[in-house]
Amino acid sequence: MLNLIIFGPPGAGKGTQSAKLIERYHLVHISTGDIFREHIQNDTELGKKVKNIMASGQLVPDSITIEMLEYEVKKNPNAKGVIFDGFPRTVPQAEALDNFLQSMNQKVNIVVQLDVNEDELRARIAERRKVSGRADDAEEKLMKRMDEYFNKTIHVLPYYEQQNIVTKVNGIGLIDDIFDQLCEAIDPLV
Repeated sequence: MLNLIIFGPPGAGKGTQSAKLIERYHLVHISTGDIFREHIQNDTELGKKVKNIMASGQLVPDSITIEMLEYEVKKNPNAKGVIFDGFPRTVPQAEALDNFLQSMNQKVNIVVQLDVNEDELRARIAERRKVSGRADDAEEKLMKRMDEYFNKTIHVLPYYEQQNIVTKVNGIGLIDDIFDQLCEAIDPLV
């Protein structure tokens, strides 16, 4: 089973590349942001808990995020693998993911870091804001999310670098060229 984490700041292309990776490797996509948005839209108990947190641009507490993630993984027992998009965002989340996967005799096989500079990120999100209308792409909320990534989330990478499973990919360029770089890193693992 292939367990892959796609890592990068808001606007790095995680969602775009995830869709292509899912198709190629037949992975289950688990995006904490998508799951939270779905719960908010459906007005579930989880959605009610996280609505105000997400609206302010803050991270949802680890306990809620981890519980939701474990539920999503367990929903897909026959999956060929999982791509984790937007998770983990803290070292405790990374440790919890490792512990959870170990309980199932699995592990994170690779962490792919999409490397994109801040100017490119801002341009991409400005364009995405026009098309998607996502509330979390509003300028003020975006700044909070980018600060959260560059001041907190980025510190998860050394945790995985110690395990020698991080591959850095230039996230600027043609979508298919970036995808080819990702496949070069992943193909030896499948």
